[in-house]
Parts: sequence; structure tokens; C-alpha cells
Amino acid sequence: MPRNSRCAAILGCIALTATLAGCSSLTPSSAGGDGDLVLRVQGMPPATDKPGVALFKKQVADFEKANPGIKVKGSTTVFDPLTFSAKLSGGNVEDVIKVPLTEPQRLIQQKQVQPITGQLKEWKHFKEFNPQVLQPLTDSAGDVYGVPQNPYAQGLVYNRELFEKAGLDPDRPPTTWAEVRTAAKRISDSTGKAGFVHESKDNQGGWQLTMLSYAFGGELEKEQGGTYTATLTGEPTKKGLRLLKDMRWKDDSLGKTLLNNQNDVIKQFAAGQVGMFMGSPGTYRLAKMQFGMENTDAFGVAPMPQSGGDATLTGGDIYMVPKSADKKHAAAAVEWLTFAYAKPQYSTDIAAEQAKALSADPKSAVGVPTLPVFDKKRQTEIDAAVKPYVNVKLQNFKPYIDGLSTLKLKPEPPYQAQKLYTVLDPVVQAVLTKRDADIDSLLASAEKDVNAKLAADQK
Repeated sequence: MPRNSRCAAILGCIALTATLAGCSSLTPSSAGGDGDLVLRVQGMPPATDKPGVALFKKQVADFEKANPGIKVKGSTTVFDPLTFSAKLSGGNVEDVIKVPLTEPQRLIQQKQVQPITGQLKEWKHFKEFNPQVLQPLTDSAGDVYGVPQNPYAQGLVYNRELFEKAGLDPDRPPTTWAEVRTAAKRISDSTGKAGFVHESKDNQGGWQLTMLSYAFGGELEKEQGGTYTATLTGEPTKKGLRLLKDMRWKDDSLGKTLLNNQNDVIKQFAAGQVGMFMGSPGTYRLAKMQFGMENTDAFGVAPMPQSGGDATLTGGDIYMVPKSADKKHAAAAVEWLTFAYAKPQYSTDIAAEQAKALSADPKSAVGVPTLPVFDKKRQTEIDAAVKPYVNVKLQNFKPYIDGLSTLKLKPEPPYQAQKLYTVLDPVVQAVLTKRDADIDSLLASAEKDVNAKLAADQK
């Protein structure tokens, strides 16, 4: 997941949980100096984050008061795809680990994490979790293996003002990719702006091609017998690239700047130069706060358009309990997950407190929708608590909110996604810059390259 998307998703979360700060050693230890059980948890910000340190101290004090006999130690360890698997296999990880949404299904299948369903169900609000959010963290038997934080789902961001200038209804954004193509051409022909922009560099071309493939019903990786292979030559992925090729060379609706990363696209969008791009509601904050979008009322977002897939890419941070944690530490870990992540995201009081603090800054954006962690009823209550402080035009997010529940949420490819994206970037770039680009041969070559890399990693 690109860094800026992660920032957008985190900034988009109103009920932010307290983060951790402190120091931790991975030397096996069952108890503190007074016989207390020591619980080592990932998720801690660096020491330079002084507010995080203060929040950590308060949260830990509250947790330890509610759970006598448990002492929490935070860790600054962050997910590193190059070293994570080896550390996990060797048991050299904390009792609570934090991973991106690319990882849970692989970890579940390889039995490297523990199910937490039984203990999590003891929390009286467990049944109110949004099933869409828990699905990527659940095995085939229905056991849940983690607690999400800051989940997001990709959609279609569009400029309502350019829609109106092109004679399009901004309250009825495209729902299919055929409609996106039509709208992009009308915007380009009517306004001279880029009708649609697809990111194409810094691994983001492959990332967005994954979104397209999902929308067309495709997959980019498969798992068999515990081994992962790339499946880049499927027809859905080819259809996505053919769409881009037609929009570029037949319609001329993708603009003149074809090699873009997410920052480039959002900056152009904020300046009114882009009609549509794939992004989450959280990109509103980047457009307004980082790139100075003046006419923020022109920001609109819809669910991801579809062409047979009925799915969209989702992401976020997931907290899990590794297999290496013994029974006592695993039980304490679930207590921590519930206390530190589930309960704060459920709290209307925390949502209101955070919203009030943010609203004090006129440059802030309060009320931008996120992927609900809990059911519609609870989300309505959270929205009501935040409402007095909202400073965005919620009507412009309504298409996204109304349509998201109809889509399956699919995480990024589960094994070495960034390596896959690195190989796919040149494929996307070739389609956008070479009229005679051969999609079939480009994907066949990319699939061979990726599978060689994956095979080497899985020896």
C-alpha cells in the first residue's frame, strides 16, 4: 500500500485509538519484577512522537488498572516484508503483532497466528462488528484472527464541478467502467482536462491495476498447498489494461501527464485538472490540507465502478496474536486488542472528543467517512456524536456510503505484493505510452518474472 494512502486512511479515522510508546525487548519473559505477566505489543510510534508517549502512558495505566497482574511493554517494531516471515517463524516477535491487510490470510493458512474468536466474543459488542471488515481476518471455519484499525476501501474520486461543465450529473457518478470511459471522454472533450488519471509509477501503477482487476473479477495471486504464484494473465486483468489502452489511444481522455504517482494525481486533482481517479474518501484531506484544494465542494467520491467483479480493494492495519504466544500471553493479548483497538473505535465519546479537537483548526477536515468498523446502527450513533463538528459537505460522500455495502472487500495480493507491483508498473507505463503495446505478451513476461521472484522467496 502506498505511504500516502496509508496516511489518508489514518487521518480519515475519527475515533483514533491511543498509540503506544516505550521500549521493549524480545528476550523471552513471562513476568515482571513483581511476578506480573509482561505483555509485549507492537504499534508504538517513535520516541519523537511526544503526544503518542503521553497517550501511551495514560492508556497503559488504564489497562493495567483494569487488568491487575499484566504489565504492557510497547515496541517500535514495524512490518518489514524482508524480515517479518523469518522473525515470525523463529518466534522472535512480540505477543501482539501489527501487519498490513496483505498478510492475515497467508498467516492464517500457514498457522502462524492464533484464532481469538472465543475470547473476543466475550466482549458484548462483538456481534456489532461490520462483517465486511472481519471477513479478510476470518478462516473458512469462521474463526476470527485479528482486530482491524483504520480500515479503508478504494472508490472513484471525481470532480463535481468538471462533471457539471461536461453535462454530467455529479449526483449520479459512474457505476461501471464503461460509464467511466464515457464520462472521461466527455470531460476531456468539454473542458480540456484529463478525464481520468491512472497512477503508473512508484509501485502505484501495479497497485491500481490490482484494483481494476478486482473490479473486472480477477485475481493476481493464487495459493495452492501453501505456495503462492502470480496469475497476471487472466482475462479480467487484460480487460482492465485494454480499457486503459482504449482511453489513452482512442479517446485521448487520460491527459498529457502519463507517469504519475499518488501525490502527482491528487495535486492535479486539487488544482481542478483531473476529472476522476481511483482513491478513498481519505484523499480529501490530502487534497485540502497538503495540496491546498480551494473548491473542496467539488470533491466527490463514489464506490469503485464495476465490470463483473463486484469487489474493491481494501486495506488497513491489523493486530494479531502470533502462534509463539503461550496461553497466558495470548489471553492477555486479546484483552489488550479489545481494550486498545476495538473499544475506542466503538466509543461515541472518543469520536466526539477527537472531532472537537480537530475542528479547532480551520484547515482540518472533520467528518470524512471511513470504512465502518461496526454495524450501521453504531456507525449512525458515531456519526451523530461527530455531527456538531463536521466541516465537510457530507452530501458529496453519499454515493460512496450508499454503494459500498454492495461490494466485496478484497485485500491486496497476500504474498510479496510490492514485488508484484514493481513488475507491473512498467506494464502499465507501456500501455499508456506505447500505442502498439502488446498486453498479452507484457503480462506473460511479467507473470514469469514475478513467479521467479516468488519461487525464490518461498524456497
